[in-house]
Amino acid sequence: MAATFLGSRATRLFVCLAAFFVGNAVVAEFVGVKIFALEKTLGLPPFGWNLFGQAGSLSFTAGVLIWPIVFILTDVINEYFGRRGVRLISYAAIAMIAYAFVFAYASIHLAPADWWVSVNRERGVPDMQSAYGSVFGQGLWTIGGSITAFLIGQLIDVNVFHAIRKATGARWIWLRATGSTAVSQFIDSFVVLYIAFVLGPQQWPLGLFLAVGTVNYAYKMVMAVLLSPLIYASRNGIERYLGAEEAARLKREAASG
Repeated sequence: MAATFLGSRATRLFVCLAAFFVGNAVVAEFVGVKIFALEKTLGLPPFGWNLFGQAGSLSFTAGVLIWPIVFILTDVINEYFGRRGVRLISYAAIAMIAYAFVFAYASIHLAPADWWVSVNRERGVPDMQSAYGSVFGQGLWTIGGSITAFLIGQLIDVNVFHAIRKATGARWIWLRATGSTAVSQFIDSFVVLYIAFVLGPQQWPLGLFLAVGTVNYAYKMVMAVLLSPLIYASRNGIERYLGAEEAARLKREAASG
């Protein structure tokens, strides 16, 4: 019975990768409501960037802690399951993010128990209902921008990945992983800000939009480079699990699909 569970090892691998990918994407959306100061977190003096007439510190959404893992999973799935695999998990992630936000909004509008509203007053939260709504009730512009940017970024990533793979063959995994991330995340970083904060009610000026987008993109690229070894570690673990012959077959099919 155990031997036939979900069929082949390749199928089980895809299910596990897809589940981890979707889970990370959903978590990143929800924790991303928090903005943290990178310098203060690391105990460093403020960096004080100055771009496009705007100045500021290195502040990011907490989601940036998780999105690099999503990038790595995208490249790993791309390597072994090709365009169809990445598209499938991307559509599944978007569906689950939207599903999660629907129920988050529904839960916000449930009438709170009287005792619960003030239960954490001694901990500095005088109104739990307001706090809950603020954390989970992200604006529709932010949600729409995030989902749109995610989908566009994923579709660009998969095509750039395979274009580099076609040009270089099976060599230089780091190049196709980092190169596809560089292009896709450039688009992603600016699309989400444009929809959420330029088209949205905050109406950011062009300089602020370009400055924040550039800082966010620079952070993503630094993380993509620093986490490149994880691509190789994941590849080695997968090839040991699948076996050299099965891994080679999947990569051939992924490259031609």
